[in-house]
Amino acid sequence: MAGVIEMTARRRSPSPLLTRLRAPSPGLVDALVGGAVAAGLGLASFAVLVLLLWISSPYPDSGPGGAMHVAAALWLLAHGAELVRTDTLSGAATPVGIPPLLLLALPVWLLHRAARDTADGGRGDADDRFGEEFEAVEVLPGPPPVPARTAWTGVVLGYVTVAALAALYAAGGALRPSWVWVGVCVPLVAVVAAGTGVWSAYGRPGGPLRRLLGVLPTGVRPLVVGPDGRPGVATRAVAAGLAVLLGGGVMLVAVSLVGHGATAQGSLLALTEGWSGRVAVLLLCAALLPNAAVWGAAYALGPGFALGAGHVVSPLSSAPAPLLPPFPLLAAVPEAGEGQPVHWVAGVVPVVAGVVVGRVVAKGAVAGERGGTRPGGGRGAVWSPWRTARAAGLAAVLCAAVLTGLAALSGGPLGVAVLARLGPVWWQVGAAALAWLVLVAVPTALGVRAWRCRAPRTEGSATAGGRDGRPASGAQRSGRPRERSRHGRDRFERTGTPAGGTPLPGGGTAQRTSDSRQEEPYARDDTDFEPYDFLPADPGPKSYGFLPAPDDAPERDSL
Repeated sequence: MAGVIEMTARRRSPSPLLTRLRAPSPGLVDALVGGAVAAGLGLASFAVLVLLLWISSPYPDSGPGGAMHVAAALWLLAHGAELVRTDTLSGAATPVGIPPLLLLALPVWLLHRAARDTADGGRGDADDRFGEEFEAVEVLPGPPPVPARTAWTGVVLGYVTVAALAALYAAGGALRPSWVWVGVCVPLVAVVAAGTGVWSAYGRPGGPLRRLLGVLPTGVRPLVVGPDGRPGVATRAVAAGLAVLLGGGVMLVAVSLVGHGATAQGSLLALTEGWSGRVAVLLLCAALLPNAAVWGAAYALGPGFALGAGHVVSPLSSAPAPLLPPFPLLAAVPEAGEGQPVHWVAGVVPVVAGVVVGRVVAKGAVAGERGGTRPGGGRGAVWSPWRTARAAGLAAVLCAAVLTGLAALSGGPLGVAVLARLGPVWWQVGAAALAWLVLVAVPTALGVRAWRCRAPRTEGSATAGGRDGRPASGAQRSGRPRERSRHGRDRFERTGTPAGGTPLPGGGTAQRTSDSRQEEPYARDDTDFEPYDFLPADPGPKSYGFLPAPDDAPERDSL
């Protein structure tokens, strides 16, 4: 037996190559098909909508081929690609570059779903390593997941290929896409949306986020994303500030439309005659509603927006607008002239946004968050004033950056010369948002933090103070002297005990009598309990134990 080599019964996990041979996973082909199907569904949705409007139109200008060209061009415009209109009265090409932001939601959602389904979500590794191969340890039901890079690359390539074919088809219509804008905007949307889909499929690991946040300083990263991947304090404050700014912009547009209701109704009736045309105009207004929200936020911040070159509309002044086609949303533009006090009220929107950002930051500062909830306890000490101000400043910078991007996307040209620019100027909106939020959010965060830190002490001194203004103990407030045990400890009583006594684990019963040796040692009264009532005033050399008196031998045995 000496020459026998001992072998362990441990079963080694198969190699990745052997795992692939036994259970081949779907690869690049399925990812390509998924991206192509996502693009096809988006095109089909736009085509159905345009064809319905074309069929219901009493006097269509073109045949079904022209409607399909318009659908393809509108689908590319939803991605941010600029179009060029050739059938103008002057014969010169006219750019059309205001993308309806609501239409962008459909391509993004389809891309996200395609990438997530292709990657066979929910089987990411435990180490949060993004895009690495997996070594199969146990057989999982269903097909194995596609590698992250394969799924992401395939979906993007399939989507971009269909988009290129759609651009070629749309080039033969009245609205021709600009190849430069198509080559930039469509791949950018596909890369970002497909990346979020694959990231979601693998369980939203923290590795990619940590790599993306590597450009930020170490002390700032937990404020953006917590250790467990949850949004940090600054991220929550940015979301709250954006919600207030965009919601305030929508409210300004709605109030102005109500005030100019007759003008809006007249523009709708003058723009088209049939009900199908009016439905089309209302659908276009709904698609441009997010754009109007951004324009309203820019108006509230101060820079306003442009209705042509040299025609700026702001709360302080409104330049006379050029000759524009009648459109219901344009009826909300204030009249030309100097700003009135009713226009200055729009400045309340950025003030409220700054207050909300400051309150969110102060809430996290008082709670002592470390950027998220950790398994072992994610709370710490109250933040210092410097860290609170830094978090509020970071939230203001991020919120201004996001609003700057939205301002750049919401505007564009509708022609040449005067109509070469419509919408807010992105850098002016970003600078104004940063100034408003920093000036309001930072003092608000510091003030709310100081108030919340002082509030518990003030309330405690008001309720616990005696007649002479000094804090009174729990026994003095209850009107009863505090009893001390023979071991030098203050006894406290527990509420909810039976009148006849408390049963002990060994079968005995602790009766409540006048003798301190027979009082139940574990009972307390909530009206007399203080956080540190169980500590003696002058601790002696004896240990703090709940041991009964020496002559209570039967009760000690029962315990």
